[in-house]
Amino acid sequence: ILDDLDTPEVKLAEDWYAARPDYMARMVERSRRYLYYIVTEVEKRGMPLEAALLPMIESAYNPMAYSTSRASGIWQFIPSTGKSYGMKQTWWLDERRDVVAATDGALDYLQKLYGEFGDWPLAFAAYNWGEGSVRRAIAANQKRGLPTDYLSLPMPAETRNYVPKLQAVKNIVRDPESHNLELALIPDAPYFAVVRTTRKMDVKIAAELAEMPLEEFLSLNPQHNRPVIAGADETTILLPYDKAELFASKLELSNQPMVTWQAYLTKANETLPQVAVRFGLSLETLRTVNGIGARATVPVGHALLVPTQAPSDATVASLQNAVFTAVPSGRTLYHRVRKGETLSSIAAHYAVTAQDLKAWNVGMSPKIIAGQRLRVISDVAPAGTRSRQRKSKAVRPAHAASKKAVAAKPAVTGRILPAGHL
Repeated sequence: ILDDLDTPEVKLAEDWYAARPDYMARMVERSRRYLYYIVTEVEKRGMPLEAALLPMIESAYNPMAYSTSRASGIWQFIPSTGKSYGMKQTWWLDERRDVVAATDGALDYLQKLYGEFGDWPLAFAAYNWGEGSVRRAIAANQKRGLPTDYLSLPMPAETRNYVPKLQAVKNIVRDPESHNLELALIPDAPYFAVVRTTRKMDVKIAAELAEMPLEEFLSLNPQHNRPVIAGADETTILLPYDKAELFASKLELSNQPMVTWQAYLTKANETLPQVAVRFGLSLETLRTVNGIGARATVPVGHALLVPTQAPSDATVASLQNAVFTAVPSGRTLYHRVRKGETLSSIAAHYAVTAQDLKAWNVGMSPKIIAGQRLRVISDVAPAGTRSRQRKSKAVRPAHAASKKAVAAKPAVTGRILPAGHL
């Protein structure tokens, strides 16, 4: 059990969220797909239910959230940590965006942190700041004979406000009316079921089999970098509970090829125009489908997405409209302040205003310093361009992750989420 926190920082965060009803409504609406499952997993482990709200602080429950330090998914894992704990990151998919795999990893990491610090606020602080930073802060206070609880440790403003933000969200979700907000109800039943398949298929075809819009299918299966579900022993698909059986039945009855895409590795001395001719595409279409600029070249062994057979005009059009990228749009950005930067220059960098940056970073000091991490919420303002994002080399604290098995056949994951849990 985590005791409620009542500090000025909590009130400040409550006021910030309450002043943005549209943002809160979108965040809660997104969370409805995942929250019952995460709460169930948290309860299984005997953890405080506040842990299920952490994705609201990390990513606003946006499964496509992507930071300038390349942290991804609702739990915001960096690449190295994801790989260390079994999260596949291939040309085809990135399991840091897999809701089930990332949740397992995040909860494993939080339990590890609690095991070390024996205190949930410190565990949450370490999740944000890194366990090494928390260890050093504790050691420094111990050396001075000072208390070592969360409120007593010196820490960056972002971490100082991390637990208050969590408390503020908890307070609002628990009683939105007292903050003059109207939020969607969280379903008291499982939202999705897990299906495993070895069939390779287009994402679009998978959505059609489940009789659901492509956008909704992707909200449950955001891990795909390309418009193909690669198909392997461990391939899992999340579907709305009432669509899983329908999908499995249709899949079993179908003997038709379900994939129109394939990966092709360029050969020595092979040019892009040659590849385009080989697969019946124009050079412009090949470049567009693969996100290759007009002047860019590709090395030997570079993976290209090409059709499995010469496409018709209609297929070419659908290919261009269905391209996925490893850096999706519609994300939350995090900018690490560099020496010489000002709030105005950073705002201009992302095509937002300095006032926006202040609003998105509750408790930010008037003067920014090198190394400080600033949040840019793409729900509210346009995100920076991909080239801008890749300039940042800042590294956020590593979030441990582990992969666990899921059901080998269509099965409900999670159970009914009792009302009044939060």
